[in-house]
Amino acid sequence: TPPVPIPSPVATEVGGRSLESIRAEFPILSRQINGAPVSYLDNGATVQKPAAVIEAVDGFYREHYSNVHRGSHTLSAEATALYEGARTRVAALLGADRREIVFTRNVTAAINLAAQAWGIDNLGPGDRIVLTEMEHHSNIVPWHLVAQRTGATLDWVGIDDDGRLDRKAMTAAVGRGPKVVAVTHVSNVLGTVLPVAEIVAEAKAAGALTLVDGAQAVPRMPVDVKQIGADFYGFTGHKLYGPTGIGVLYGRREILDSMEPFEGGGSMINKVGKEQITWADTPTKFEAGTPPIAQAAGLGAAVEWVESVGLEAIGEHERELTAYALPRLGEIPDLKIFGPTDTADREGLISFEIDG
Repeated sequence: TPPVPIPSPVATEVGGRSLESIRAEFPILSRQINGAPVSYLDNGATVQKPAAVIEAVDGFYREHYSNVHRGSHTLSAEATALYEGARTRVAALLGADRREIVFTRNVTAAINLAAQAWGIDNLGPGDRIVLTEMEHHSNIVPWHLVAQRTGATLDWVGIDDDGRLDRKAMTAAVGRGPKVVAVTHVSNVLGTVLPVAEIVAEAKAAGALTLVDGAQAVPRMPVDVKQIGADFYGFTGHKLYGPTGIGVLYGRREILDSMEPFEGGGSMINKVGKEQITWADTPTKFEAGTPPIAQAAGLGAAVEWVESVGLEAIGEHERELTAYALPRLGEIPDLKIFGPTDTADREGLISFEIDG
């Protein structure tokens, strides 16, 4: 006898719109695989795209394609407006000044930019870089490379058995006088939400530069970088329903202005001579070469789409799904869930193992 289906307590609407109408906006979800509709559960890695984003990228290539900042003709003006319009949208999403938004390839590139452009000039032998054991490789490897080049050391903060950050260990690490504290906002494996504003305040009081990896946070909760107070905050477009190939580094204006460029080439310069080169203003000096214009158009559309649904509504729906999934998974024999087992300080990312 098949088991009796257990009805889900999850709401059928998000942000005042039915789930079915939202699903219908994602073309790929109309596919069938092995005779069944697609059930996509890999959002920790990347998310599917609504039609509005696909159409924005397609529309750029069909109607507005040109390079940006380099021509006075109509197509270049339109392309520039799309590109810079996306920057303005992202800045508003994060509560930042548009001049504090640098477009990169993804969040990995964003963290590498901060680590290399700031770290190489400001770190030296014996300086400490504080990381947590729940960081994504994107927020480990760049600092490891910088430590190798500068003689700095990595100082690790552990997690407890429930998958939460060891706050006493973090306070102790900050008390050792680090130059950098770099933490994730939401763990990509455990789903744990870190109290980043508290950590940043502690770190800044100790004189440390702060960076927050927001790849898993920006798509599912409102983020105000000024309220968090971090010097750098990064996220990636493809996890915010946007295209691959574009990410964002927010940096406090005075810090970005003080940094030397990470890469050289076209666009990021003001004047080039045989003896001297001067840089463009922030943020352009960090965007060498032809930028990801089509991707920016898609990211701008993604931000608009997310805001139309509502980040608070999206986050609440994910927490409802998580609250339903955790106890149901817990009923499976020999299955172990990693991370907090309640939704008080975790988001909708669930990792588990099954014995054997």
